[in-house]
Amino acid sequence: MSEADAAWPQRLRRVVRASLTYWGRPDLVETAELLLTELVTNALRHARSRYIGVRVYLQGDHCVIEVNDGSPIVPVPRCAGPDDESGRGLLLVESLAEAWGVSEDGTTTWCKLPLTEGPPDMQPAAVTAPVLREIPMDLPADPSAAGLARIQARTLLTVLNWPGNQHLAIDVLHVLVDNAVQHALTPGKTGQHFGARLSVTEAHELLIDVQDPNPTFPEFDKAITGELLGRGLWDVARQGVTLTWFVRPEFDGKTVRAALHSGPVDL
Repeated sequence: MSEADAAWPQRLRRVVRASLTYWGRPDLVETAELLLTELVTNALRHARSRYIGVRVYLQGDHCVIEVNDGSPIVPVPRCAGPDDESGRGLLLVESLAEAWGVSEDGTTTWCKLPLTEGPPDMQPAAVTAPVLREIPMDLPADPSAAGLARIQARTLLTVLNWPGNQHLAIDVLHVLVDNAVQHALTPGKTGQHFGARLSVTEAHELLIDVQDPNPTFPEFDKAITGELLGRGLWDVARQGVTLTWFVRPEFDGKTVRAALHSGPVDL
């Protein structure tokens, strides 16, 4: 395997990490990265073609990883000796994946991970196209955050060059940050994980992610349908904005996501 080939597993790990994160499945990132690395490394060592195809997608209640190396020789796990530096890849795949196998023509090795459930009231994150550009927002974990987010958003949306309704986007960001400040932050407590991120996808969607330290969102459905007294999220949802929330394993908290399309929106 050449030095150029050896760089590909790391590049593909970044791709699968970004994809699973924006599909709202960060819980699968670590295992999926390991599985992809093993399958791609094995393919690079044994491929008979100059090209290797990689595909990662969600199907039903599974995440599927496929690697096509063009070789009809079916890979078989082998027992590596204690001093061997390789030979354990497929054994690792066998132990980590719920299932794995090879296509009938022998060219594609695949494996599956189950989509485990999150908290019972958690919503899956809106599935989006791959992200092209993103900018994090550094916000204080106090009541001034909502106003500062509104001010910063004007500049950041221009930098991101998002071709949608920027006035609506700023209002949505303000509502999400204000809601997090009121209901997810503990007044006076230091070190709380809090912030926001603006992203633009290949489909020209704008993703507004607001992170807060509370890993739950009681009665989320009622909040976006207006059944609760606070109407902020309901007002956002009725304008055609897709709202979801999900937890991330990187920190003790949750992310509330608003997905806006670039087309015209009736206000």
